[in-house]
Amino acid sequence: MHEPDTSPIPTLPPRDPGAHKGTGGTVLIVGGSTGGQGTLRMLGAPALAGRAAIRSGAGLVRIAAPEPVLNDLLSDLNEATGVALPCDQDGALLAHESARAIDPQLGAASCLVVGPGLGQSDGVRALVLRCVGQEGTPVVLDADGLNALASLVDYPKEIRASCVLTPHPGEYRRLAEPLGISLDPTDETQRPEACAELARRLGVVVVLKGKGSVVSDGLRAWVCTRGSPALATGGTGDVLSGVLGGLIAQYVAPGPAAIGGVTMPRPPERPLDLYDAARVAVEAHAIAGERWGTAHGASAGLLASELADGVPGVLEGMRPG
Repeated sequence: MHEPDTSPIPTLPPRDPGAHKGTGGTVLIVGGSTGGQGTLRMLGAPALAGRAAIRSGAGLVRIAAPEPVLNDLLSDLNEATGVALPCDQDGALLAHESARAIDPQLGAASCLVVGPGLGQSDGVRALVLRCVGQEGTPVVLDADGLNALASLVDYPKEIRASCVLTPHPGEYRRLAEPLGISLDPTDETQRPEACAELARRLGVVVVLKGKGSVVSDGLRAWVCTRGSPALATGGTGDVLSGVLGGLIAQYVAPGPAAIGGVTMPRPPERPLDLYDAARVAVEAHAIAGERWGTAHGASAGLLASELADGVPGVLEGMRPG
């Protein structure tokens, strides 16, 4: 394993005084489930991811969710607009119809965040396959999106999009097992190499979550040294995926980062690649958790929505001056 990446976290460019919602990019969150057939109803996860994307500065957020729960979800995030995903009478996503429903949205989105609260079904797998199989829009794959991907036969061949995968150790194992990767994602000494090996094998950026979250693109591996035990609560992972989606929408230039081994130039207002966007997101998420703990004098009790609301101040501190 090469030496860990100790380069400084990139700064964010100053906010354009003439910015408008169109210049901040559009994040499409694909998530939520109806809770049909004895499964859990999950509305908070996509709402938290959308809230975090807005708090990170994204201009527009759209949420693609099962039609029966879309209005409830949007009532929890008034700033977002919605895309209804067709379901059967039991509330399960209709595979081909749901995949077709998001097709018109793919070209309009600057980043896709796929998986928060999405559940598991044939319809979910079809949605995930459609998102990772397109090449025009970067994808953040989280939670149930990761599990759906891992369940596909020979799943690495399905990934064509520029992707950031954000597994916790359990999700990591489900992705790593079909590839024969036996490194332990919970062993502090193995985590950087475990993250890098999965990134190398898939040609993606991986964020291995947990204490000392690791970010790798297969060539570089960076370990976050910030954070708080208060982050160990439900919904904080959804906030991370939303922050990452918002940063990609704003600061990662569209198109391939390199062509024929030659790195493509980036405009000054979009200076980040996916790897650095992930580092900024992980660092900001960790610092927001620390600041909550300091402000409340507590190491537990954090609400994920409070974490999202703490992100703007952290990101502002990452701008020059």
